[in-house]
Amino acid sequence: MTLIHRTAPQHHGGKEDNRIAHLDKISFLGLRSCGYREVIQFTWIYHRPIDLDALHRFQQNLGYGLLGRRIERSPIPFARDRWVLARAPQEIDITSPQRSRTDVRAWMDELACFPIDPETGPSWHLSVLPLEGDCTAISLVASHTVVDAVGMSLAIADASEGRRRDLGYPLPGSRSRATALIEDGTSTIASVPEMVRALADTLQLFRHRRQTLPLPDVTAAPPRRSSDGEQPAPIIGVTAYIDLAQWDRRAENLGGTSNALLAGVAARLGERLGRVAGDGTATLFCPVSERSEDDTRGNALTYAVVTVDPTCAARDLADVRSRIKQALVELATNPNESLALLPLASMIPNWLGRRLVGLWPGSGAAVIGCSNVGELDSAVNRPDGTDADYLSVRLVWDGTPKSTMGLMGGKLFLLSGRVNGKVSIAITACLASQGVSRDELAGAAMGAFEDFQLIPEIE
Repeated sequence: MTLIHRTAPQHHGGKEDNRIAHLDKISFLGLRSCGYREVIQFTWIYHRPIDLDALHRFQQNLGYGLLGRRIERSPIPFARDRWVLARAPQEIDITSPQRSRTDVRAWMDELACFPIDPETGPSWHLSVLPLEGDCTAISLVASHTVVDAVGMSLAIADASEGRRRDLGYPLPGSRSRATALIEDGTSTIASVPEMVRALADTLQLFRHRRQTLPLPDVTAAPPRRSSDGEQPAPIIGVTAYIDLAQWDRRAENLGGTSNALLAGVAARLGERLGRVAGDGTATLFCPVSERSEDDTRGNALTYAVVTVDPTCAARDLADVRSRIKQALVELATNPNESLALLPLASMIPNWLGRRLVGLWPGSGAAVIGCSNVGELDSAVNRPDGTDADYLSVRLVWDGTPKSTMGLMGGKLFLLSGRVNGKVSIAITACLASQGVSRDELAGAAMGAFEDFQLIPEIE
């Protein structure tokens, strides 16, 4: 049975507000200005055939709620764009011929490059791979502009359990140009006080941090547009699966929590790959979810920055745990000042977006991304109505130009989730400047886990 749930909409001027959030606009700007393409990928492995009819119902249900939408541009260049409806495709994409279990990683990488787009669509893609031995793999890739990892897991749980959400979005092209000009012009004028405050806060932030903030050189050549034909930066990745009881026991023995243990592993991995500061400390960029019930933002998050000592972390997680707790307490009482410019997002032209790419959150040659989506709803592990044997969630930047990645200092990101008695940790990296191969990344990851006396299954 399919249930329709009416999500409480936001309102603006008496009408449902389908304008995209400021952080979603920043994500969209990154894609359009310099080809910075982030996607979230969920992958399920079944050691048996799947129920294709049930998976088809799952796919149709995904067309409702957070995934069932795309961006429609405003006719006013500096106005906020809007969400419009975009339902699911009618057919399931089944890869043929079947492949071996060892080919799943290459298939995942192929699908991460699938041409999804938050504006022109499709904004997400579901695919099935039959494997030798009557096994099956399923991959769901979605634009990070449209949804973050937590929001995507909620959308998957809804689709798995037959819940459909009506977000009140209009059909594409439902507004006439005159109506769009009037509505967007009015809302932009109403937003002027907010933008003025944001501009003042941003200028104050730059004054306070001008000694430490790496201000961009506006005379330097910016990264190319994504349409300039530049080769994409090479992306490598591995996924580690660890028994949940083993993981929690080790965290407790070291005086930490699951979050602290993930941070410790990230720090040790960064140290092994040379991604640390001159004093040997590791800087962790930690996205923090702000998603509440019926939250329709694509990216409902902020972030904390935590500096830890990788050497001490492997022996005792108490300090890492304390630093994470302190960062979260500060974040709760003092909103992230680096996000002060968000209300100005719609005013940033593409050329300026390319100039500022090196200042985006999470950038820097000594920064390590570290995110834990926590305990996933068991329904997230049942796209065909039954439990998958393995589930992994990863962040990927496939298709991002080399010049963009170079200005951002490369990338190293760990994304963890807990489901079905396992902890999965997907490690994705763009470290071309260091010449790191996938085998070397897997070796470094295994070494980092062994530092904490953990025995993972890595693929």
